[in-house]
Amino acid sequence: MSEEANPFESLQEQIDDAAVYLDIDDGVIDRLKSPERVLETNLTFERDDGSLKTVRAYRSQFNGDRGPYKGGIRYHPGVTRDEVKALSGWMVYKCAIVDIPYGGGKGGIAVDPADHSPAELEGLTRAFATELRPIIGEDRDIPAPDVNTGQREMNWIKDTYETLENTTAPGVITGKAIDSGGSAGRVEATGRSTTLAARETFDWLGREIEGATVAVQGYGNAGSVAAALLEDLGADVVAVSDSSGGIHDGSGFDTRAVKAHKTETGAVSGYGDAESITNDELLTLDVDLLVPAALENAVDADLATDVDADVIAEAANGPLTPDADDVLTERGVTVVPDVFANAGGVTVSYFEWVQNRQRFHWTEERVNEELERIITDAFEGIIETYEANDLPNLRTAAYVVAIERVADAYEQGGNWP
Repeated sequence: MSEEANPFESLQEQIDDAAVYLDIDDGVIDRLKSPERVLETNLTFERDDGSLKTVRAYRSQFNGDRGPYKGGIRYHPGVTRDEVKALSGWMVYKCAIVDIPYGGGKGGIAVDPADHSPAELEGLTRAFATELRPIIGEDRDIPAPDVNTGQREMNWIKDTYETLENTTAPGVITGKAIDSGGSAGRVEATGRSTTLAARETFDWLGREIEGATVAVQGYGNAGSVAAALLEDLGADVVAVSDSSGGIHDGSGFDTRAVKAHKTETGAVSGYGDAESITNDELLTLDVDLLVPAALENAVDADLATDVDADVIAEAANGPLTPDADDVLTERGVTVVPDVFANAGGVTVSYFEWVQNRQRFHWTEERVNEELERIITDAFEGIIETYEANDLPNLRTAAYVVAIERVADAYEQGGNWP
């Protein structure tokens, strides 16, 4: 795993790679490579023993040309300013690829939630919501869950914002619990879109997803949902992992049983009679489909030379470094890029926002049908662009589609001081 690749520099390199194939002014491209603004703040909250603790937090608003800023909030000790900037940029292009009317934003707090009680996390979350209050809103910036956050934290942010603003505004945040204005299908959305993207890619390649062998690195929400849905399509999930390590069984797993084991024990390791493997060993298994669903930079150039999967569907954000991308392109590995594959989360967040604004809830069936339509339409657009322009890989094609849409919105709006 690479510890050196800067995610923000990776994003900028991906934009530059696509810009070569676009007739867009260099000044516009430069504008689309950096955030419009970044909030950096220190949050002080009270611990259960009465002591105070201060941590660093960020919110990056990368680009709002196509609509309100949109993006999750993660709690992780490795959160940095550059990581949040990169993630907010990926959100811009992710929303443009699936053609939903949002810009891109992202937030993060440099904290390990495992070290804190629910009461401490509530105090921290409400402190962050108070800092975010002036810059978020239903038509301004709409946060959502990300790594180590979920419905609970989103409910706290919603309540804090509504209390301070003395209003009712469920659309200020997405990823909420159903009874607090959340949407059916939101929890499964990222894993579902990754599965749909893999299915469409296998079909485009003339391969069957049924019977395909799959390895999933990262068995949190996105990874476990994708594993279960791929199993439902007839694929054989033969390896999974989390931060504790991985397990492998060539005959395939009952993916939901593995999830239940992780829920009970806190890790996938120790499941049944499965062979124990490392995360790097999982990433280099001879499988038909690899799903990286953990954090950025899981695969660097060195590791990419040993990757033995035919197709990679990125459920995580930025799991491959740009150098790894180059290696895999040269080796003929088909990479389904994160800005498309994991766009289900923001797509169903958009559905939630629409439902909140209309005060009208959709059924889970409607949510999943609309998500499938959007993902399959976006895939067709990426493939058309890839084939029409003889592009090197699907990531470049996705960025060509996205950058063109964002640049068009900017130029149509005009530029004034």
